[in-house]
Amino acid sequence: MSKSNKKLAMPAPKAEGFRAGFAVLAGRPNAGKSTLTNALVGQKVAITSAKPQTTRHTIRGLVHRDTFQLVLVDTPGLHRPRTLLGKRLNDLVADTLAEVDVIGFCLPANEKIGPGDRFIAQQLANVGKKPVIAIVTKTDTVDRQAVTDQLIAVDKLGRDVFGETGFAAVVPVSAVEDFQVETLAGVFASYMPEGPALYPDGHLTDEPEAVMVAELIREAALEGVRDELPHSLAVVVEEIIPREGRSEDNPLLDVRVNLYVERPSQKAIIIGKGGARLRDVGTTARKGIEALLGTKIYLDLHVKVAKDWQRDPKQLVKLGF
Repeated sequence: MSKSNKKLAMPAPKAEGFRAGFAVLAGRPNAGKSTLTNALVGQKVAITSAKPQTTRHTIRGLVHRDTFQLVLVDTPGLHRPRTLLGKRLNDLVADTLAEVDVIGFCLPANEKIGPGDRFIAQQLANVGKKPVIAIVTKTDTVDRQAVTDQLIAVDKLGRDVFGETGFAAVVPVSAVEDFQVETLAGVFASYMPEGPALYPDGHLTDEPEAVMVAELIREAALEGVRDELPHSLAVVVEEIIPREGRSEDNPLLDVRVNLYVERPSQKAIIIGKGGARLRDVGTTARKGIEALLGTKIYLDLHVKVAKDWQRDPKQLVKLGF
């Protein structure tokens, strides 16, 4: 697999009082974490889907402002794991939580607080003395009274789990309508240590390009498919190489990618009748990849079966988990 050969420039010195640090978005699957990450960064760096558990990596999005810089980590959703993959994703979240300056706990406005939320709140309380900001997401999906009721319920959850002090703050947001997204960024920044920027201006993520390419393809492949497929789909970028014989003013990258599923029936879903669905996946993903890489690409997609890979330790390693 090819690696980006871009060199990072040193961050520019910032004025006294500048703050920089790491914030994480945690929460159960499909709580709006990836959409909020993209809204804060101002550009797509995390895949989104109506299906839960679509995030497989801790995507780091960089939020640049005149007075602060946030390195925003979007994690897989915490959940009670049923497979070896699920356990490894939970372990990934736990490792991330231990390394950040502030935690954002996402709770959707359109769903009542349930056992899964209480489980996660308890996990966050066990991290140590980390400030936890409760974020009521998706406020655009309900009316004002429902938002108020959810804020009261979230405040109660904080006091039940964290004691009388409760959450460090409770912030309602809508990433879709850009409601209080900037306010949330400022709240995060208030918990960051003073110091220079950690990354140069203009950089939006520190994820390798191959990881971002794989995530864009997964997102395209998950659109409009059956419920069982998101957990069974893995994407591996085999190589990203310049096409030989192309001039400097007309470059082309060859991007070769394997999509792995667990059963032949799932392979048929991805490919579609006469290969129509796989062509649609390629067309959709290509647009995002060309925007990411800044050049035209030839996208070569292949679908393969790796039987029960979610439960096979050797295959999990092979597929990057």
